[in-house]
Amino acid sequence: MTGEEIRTRQGEIEERKAQIEAELENPEADLDALNEEARSLAEESASLKNQLEEMLAKAAEEEETRRKIADGEIGETKEEYKGEKKMNDREIRSSAEYCEAYKKYIITGDDKECRSLLSANAATPGDVPVPTIIEDNIKHDWERNAFLSRITKTYIRGNLKVPFEKSADPAYVHAEGATGLTEEDLQLGVVELKPANIKKWIKISDEAVAMGGEAFVQYIYDEMGHRVLSKLVSELVAKANAADTTHGDTAIGIPKITEAPAVMSIQNAAAQLSEEATDICVVLNPLSIQAFNNAYAAGNFAINPFDGVTVVKCSALPAYSSASDNAMYAIVGDLKAFQANYPEGEGMVIKWDELTYAEDDMVKVIARQYAGYGVTAPGRLVKLCKPAAVVTT
Repeated sequence: MTGEEIRTRQGEIEERKAQIEAELENPEADLDALNEEARSLAEESASLKNQLEEMLAKAAEEEETRRKIADGEIGETKEEYKGEKKMNDREIRSSAEYCEAYKKYIITGDDKECRSLLSANAATPGDVPVPTIIEDNIKHDWERNAFLSRITKTYIRGNLKVPFEKSADPAYVHAEGATGLTEEDLQLGVVELKPANIKKWIKISDEAVAMGGEAFVQYIYDEMGHRVLSKLVSELVAKANAADTTHGDTAIGIPKITEAPAVMSIQNAAAQLSEEATDICVVLNPLSIQAFNNAYAAGNFAINPFDGVTVVKCSALPAYSSASDNAMYAIVGDLKAFQANYPEGEGMVIKWDELTYAEDDMVKVIARQYAGYGVTAPGRLVKLCKPAAVVTT
């Protein structure tokens, strides 16, 4: 975006924020949706501000360099400065040439052309750096995903073992001359995050393959990235759902309460969290939000069931109306209790198969992300489960 475009967008954001403030006064307003939109606009505004500051700083630096050349303060002529200026690696990865080379790398597996465009220092063994448009999109997907943006992320190669405290004696006061108490009885457990491949594959037409480099790689990553991240979220939710209510030697226990959506259900769950749980959220299917809003209305709006708690929408959880008896329909707590470890980084690896569906003029594209994931912090989560239906005779 140009500086003018950034300023225009900032003006639009400020106008929308003013509209949201006015809409919040409406008793029938969807407070959660408006607050979520306001948070998203604030993040976008901060990002645009940073972009504009970087552009201004870069322009000022270039102007100062040109002044020094004109004044003879540095030993280059104007022509030399203009002709010998080299792009850094990020600028190279932003170019159309690199996008086209990366497209060929995806199709053929040959990374020579990509690496020939990069500097010598950048051409190290390992995955080929993705074009910046993809790098930025992946980062944006993480930040935009309300669930994944709040979990703990690490980048340790191999299996990651995370110790946790199963039980421990409290500290004590030892008065002078009194008999000391016995040594603390500390019991530890260990959660092991074993990485596995999260995969997604699609068939695309030869016409799609013929797209330009930038359009092609963005098409592939937009489709694959969303699906892979969604699967990771559902896997983390499944880890919480499968957890026992008490700690084991290799797994953290997650307590549960069984309550229908009511004005105090979320608060009752939050009351069971430890003091280490700070950023409290409730994760639930968008359709379940209405059940809590109905309880809010039935109570004449006296108590907001979401008061002080951030709502995180997640389709990996069943809607309350369709959930089975005793099924988990919401998670309450600090999502930093979830952890994803990326031994190979957050980028995806793309594989290309032109043969399997060649007779249909289709190409098979396989994407994978290597990650270990699980619940690694005790006392931060509580499961909210659906009560069994009352049987009448």
